[in-house]
Amino acid sequence: MATEKQFENKVKKFLESEGCWFIKYWGGAAYTKSGIPDLLICCNGYFLGVELKGEHGKPSELQLWNIEKIRQAKGIGFVLYPNQFDEFKKFILKLKQRQAEKHSFSFEEQFNFDKGVKK
Repeated sequence: MATEKQFENKVKKFLESEGCWFIKYWGGAAYTKSGIPDLLICCNGYFLGVELKGEHGKPSELQLWNIEKIRQAKGIGFVLYPNQFDEFKKFILKLKQRQAEKHSFSFEEQFNFDKGVKK
């Protein structure tokens, strides 16, 4: 049985191999927000918040509340357990096959923000 940390490393390695951007979020310190999913991921233009749990782990009410807020904002949020890893890999591969939304911004439009360009 893998630990939650081993499971996390397995998920991160897979995401790296698929070219997804992610950050491991750790909440609870004085300057961070509690209940944020463990991994914040961007893959093919989709935002995901994934709370990782060990085999017998249980999400807190605050974690579930934040996942629901992500879903309400049209992002993807869920709790992921080790026995769902193969399903997760298939899900990510499906996301990568989808075409980007027509309302997404071009790279030029995004870089204008970086440069302080006003239209």
